[in-house]
Amino acid sequence: MYVGLAWHFWRTRWHRPEGALSAAGGAPSAQGAGLQAWERGAVLVPLALHGLTLHDQFFADAQLRFGFAQALSAMTFLAVALYWIESLFFQLDGMEPLVLPAAALAVPLPALFPGLPLASAHASSTAFKLHLVLAMAAYGLFAIALIHALLMTVMERRLHDRNPAFVGNLPPLLTMERLLFRVIGAAFVLLTLTLATGIAFSELLFGRPLSADHKTIFAVLSWATFGALLLGRWLRGWRGRTALRWTLAGFVLLVLAYIGSRFVLEVVLHRA
Repeated sequence: MYVGLAWHFWRTRWHRPEGALSAAGGAPSAQGAGLQAWERGAVLVPLALHGLTLHDQFFADAQLRFGFAQALSAMTFLAVALYWIESLFFQLDGMEPLVLPAAALAVPLPALFPGLPLASAHASSTAFKLHLVLAMAAYGLFAIALIHALLMTVMERRLHDRNPAFVGNLPPLLTMERLLFRVIGAAFVLLTLTLATGIAFSELLFGRPLSADHKTIFAVLSWATFGALLLGRWLRGWRGRTALRWTLAGFVLLVLAYIGSRFVLEVVLHRA
């Protein structure tokens, strides 16, 4: 269903024929006026099914399994959900062909890579559950931020090439830029809370606040990268390609922090 909707949005938003603009003043057709009611409802169907599969994976089984596949699935679920909510307030035609295929790829991963069960002491800990929720929310927001940045890059190139396809249905670049940094700011707060709860969780279970493993190092590097991006935006007005590079670098580090390290542990080393 995600794939079918992605194809629909790609055909109607990114590759709408020139005749999609009406002859009277070139006003956009209904396809370019934001999500139609049936489209909004159609996106909710696979999103709800996706949420049910995640609920079954996290809460239905007696033993919690949470690995890189579950993390990717939860991240893309939150990204689609955040896009859907965001589209209620802003016209974001053109983002769908970027976010929906990612969710389509992530949905079946937990069936292929079920992960290894977590220790019961970890899974039942309130600190761990809070840490997990904050981490997934931060991942989802940063995924939306990355898609925003990529979409802005496509918009800029199409405007320079004088190719207006789907660009006219999006907010102006400056508005998209403000949205991008609002999302990054909110995600940075959640990432900061994720690190704080991770420190508390580590202190509670292992008697030490931090361990110098790959996950911690990449997470701190990602936090520092996004912090530097926000500081550069505030002090030097960073924007455009500079913002995209820093966003991409921070997101890659964040993915390596948990998803990458869990992939190596589960698939390569077969360790929990």
